Amino acid sequence: MPRAAGQPALPLTTDDGAPVVVRRSARRRRTVAAFWEDGNAVVAIPAHFTKAQESEWVRRMLDKLKRQGERGAHGAGRRRPASDTALAAHAAELSSKYLGGRSIPTSVRWVSNQKSRWGSATPADGTIRLSDKLQPMPQWVIDYVLLHELAHLLVAGHNAAFWRLLEAYPETQRAKAFLEGVAFATSRGLGPDEEGAGAPAAGWDADAD
Repeated sequence: MPRAAGQPALPLTTDDGAPVVVRRSARRRRTVAAFWEDGNAVVAIPAHFTKAQESEWVRRMLDKLKRQGERGAHGAGRRRPASDTALAAHAAELSSKYLGGRSIPTSVRWVSNQKSRWGSATPADGTIRLSDKLQPMPQWVIDYVLLHELAHLLVAGHNAAFWRLLEAYPETQRAKAFLEGVAFATSRGLGPDEEGAGAPAAGWDADAD
């Protein structure tokens, strides 16, 4: 039934009834992102978008979330970004959610040649690399390392301004402790050190970039 003139618009929901939140950001210029947050489908768009652009991009991004099946993954511990493409898309979501979309890498890849780092970022060219030894670890640990490197595209060192960027992520301290524990155990031969087993080389620095 058509809505009567003057009647308020019905709340926007996904096909399966989840609330949709449209989040406009003045810092976001061209990029659009969508992710799940507290049971809501959040679509982040530039503040300058018209209502028509908003409607179009909300539709596109909700279709993307539906295809990816991210709601189910979110409820059961998100589907891990196994491919470089998935990792780059996940980086965009994390940047939008925790860094206001300000950190925009040119590429994000899994690599197998990180021998003393969980990840690395090169602000000069906007690239991010994560060690594939992170892949068996909990998603909240992977997210912390990815956010850590995204933050380095904005602040190069580990100064107070850098750590303030990570304050919004609720698992920062927990993830740091987890990685320090893995490095400690591995350096003393208390865990597996086979290639691909998820344990780093001895002396791995959880904050090395």
